[in-house]
Amino acid sequence: MQGMNTEALKALARAVIETEAQAVTALLERVDEAFVDVCRMMLDCRGRVVVLGVGKSGHIGSKFAATLASTGTPAFFVHAAEASHGDLGMITADDVVVVLSNSGETDEVKQLLPLLKRMGVGIVALTGNPDSYLAQNADHNIDVSVAQEACPLGLAPTSSTTASLVMGDALAVALLESRGFTREDFARSHPAGRLGRRLVIRISDLMHSGADIPQVSVTATVTEAIVEMTRKRLGMTAVVDAKGAVQGVYTDGDLRRTLEQGRDPHHTTIADVMTRNGITIGPEALAVDAVEIMQEHRIQGLLVLDATGGLAGVLNFHDLLQAGVV
Repeated sequence: MQGMNTEALKALARAVIETEAQAVTALLERVDEAFVDVCRMMLDCRGRVVVLGVGKSGHIGSKFAATLASTGTPAFFVHAAEASHGDLGMITADDVVVVLSNSGETDEVKQLLPLLKRMGVGIVALTGNPDSYLAQNADHNIDVSVAQEACPLGLAPTSSTTASLVMGDALAVALLESRGFTREDFARSHPAGRLGRRLVIRISDLMHSGADIPQVSVTATVTEAIVEMTRKRLGMTAVVDAKGAVQGVYTDGDLRRTLEQGRDPHHTTIADVMTRNGITIGPEALAVDAVEIMQEHRIQGLLVLDATGGLAGVLNFHDLLQAGVV
C-alpha cells in the first residue's frame, strides 16, 4: 500500500464520519416552520410527490421518492434532464414537485422551474444555498447546506448528499406519522420481503386444520396419543372431551416427562399427564405473534382456538420457518 499506512487510513475514515455526523447534527435547527409548511403541502397534495434531481442529488432523490412511496405517500422520481425531453408529461397540476440541488443553480433544474410554475404545481426545494435561483423560486425551501464536504478536496458530494438524504428521511417519517401509517400498511407495500411476510401472514394461513389436526379423547392412553402424534407429525396432540371441547395438550416434552416418571404408556390415561390450560392463539393473530409466544415460553407448537374456544387448528414452529416468518 504505497504512501499510505493502516493508521492513516483509519484516521481518514474517522474524519469522514465525524464531518458527516456534524453535517447531520446541524440539520436539527433546520426543522423549523419551513419544514412544517413542506409537510403540510405534501399532505394536502391531491396527486403525487414528484422528486427531481440530477447527478448525485438525483441518486438521493430516487431513494427519497422510494422511501415516500413505501411509507404511504405516493411518489416517483424523474431525472431533471429527462424531464426536458418528454418526462415532464408525467407531472400534473395536482402534484407537488420536490427538487434536490446542492448548488440550487443546476442548469437542468433552472430550465424546468418556469414550466413547472406555469403548470401551477407546488414546488419544494432542498438546497445547500438558500440564496440560489432554485431556493428563491420555490414555494418552500429547506436548507440542507453543510459546513464542508467530507472529501479532502472539497469536491466530491459527500456531506451534502448525506444531509439531503437525512432530511428526506425526516420528511418521509413525519408524513408517515401524520398519515397514521401502520405496520400492516407497510407490509402491503412489501409483500415479497421477509418483513412483509411477518406482518401479513396470519395463523389461519399456516395452521393445520380439519383432518390434519392431531387430537385424542381425554380417555385415551398415552400410547394412543403417541400413535396420533406420530401419524400427524406435529410433535403434539390436542386432548378433547366427548363434545370436542379442548381439555389440554400433550407434546413431545410431556412424553419425555411421562417416561422419566416411569409411567407405563399402555395403562396411563392422557388426562393424567397432559398439560391443562395450555398456551393458545387465535386464527386471526399474526404469525409473528406466534413466534414471540413460542420463543418466550420455549415451546414448539400452539393450539389454535376460535372465538368460541373451539379447536380450529394446530401450529408448529416448523410451519413458521417454512413460511419465512422466522
